[in-house]
Amino acid sequence: MHELPRCDTVIALWGRTAGTPEHLADNTVLAHVARDIARARGARRVLHFSSMAVYGPGTDWKETDAPAPAADYARAKRAMEQAVAEFADDGIAHCCLRMGNLAGADSLAAAMSGRARVTLDRFAEGTGPERSYLCPADLARALAALAALPHEALPGLLNLAAPTPVAMENILEAADQSFAWRPAPDGAVQRLTMDTTRLRGLLPGLELSSEPADIAAAMHAAGGAG
Repeated sequence: MHELPRCDTVIALWGRTAGTPEHLADNTVLAHVARDIARARGARRVLHFSSMAVYGPGTDWKETDAPAPAADYARAKRAMEQAVAEFADDGIAHCCLRMGNLAGADSLAAAMSGRARVTLDRFAEGTGPERSYLCPADLARALAALAALPHEALPGLLNLAAPTPVAMENILEAADQSFAWRPAPDGAVQRLTMDTTRLRGLLPGLELSSEPADIAAAMHAAGGAG
């Protein structure tokens, strides 16, 4: 750690997304490591990667809403957030970013990169899953903007996604990707979307794309479309 340069911001891009609950607990361990690096290198803020999965199914989730994580990964991320909230006041601002689906790194992108035809769950009203999305280039711009804020302006929790949720079938259509429908199985989540009012208040000049074509292009660039 002593070989790292001094810095103003630590962005903790790391995390564990799969495995047993014991493996997933590494997310909390890594949050502590990020704080240790910030202390050692004089950083004034740490951006920790969390996930909108901590909310559970629902629409327009706000940072002030009580989370209801429904899977081991979501519970692990929530445990990480709770650990970060208990960090002692040491002059470092810690912000947990509840990220939406990152285009090119979500389950839809994985399905698009496979050899089999993409199959999409169709719910009772005739539509598929809907999520809050974020393009990688927009993520980079958002992180740079957050790193430039006064550290005292950072909230402890922040939803990070484009302002308008996107239906997955619209992304597939924009990518000119053929797909098949299947009846949504029990337990399938139709909508998981977030309210980004707090983000837009902090960074009013930051524009994040909700356009299916932009999300499809990001997936293609990441290898998620043939």
